[in-house]
Amino acid sequence: MCRRKVRWIQAALLSTAALFIYIGMTRGEAVTVLTKAVNICLECIGIG
Repeated sequence: MCRRKVRWIQAALLSTAALFIYIGMTRGEAVTVLTKAVNICLECIGIG
């Protein structure tokens, strides 16, 4: 593949990822993910 095409694909994927991260943050998904991660962590060490 030509270098220009690879750069375009990389830029498109990066901007799409940034868009999805922004959408998730505005919907409050970061708090949900953090809460689930804490619960899983506490279950693994036997507290939760």
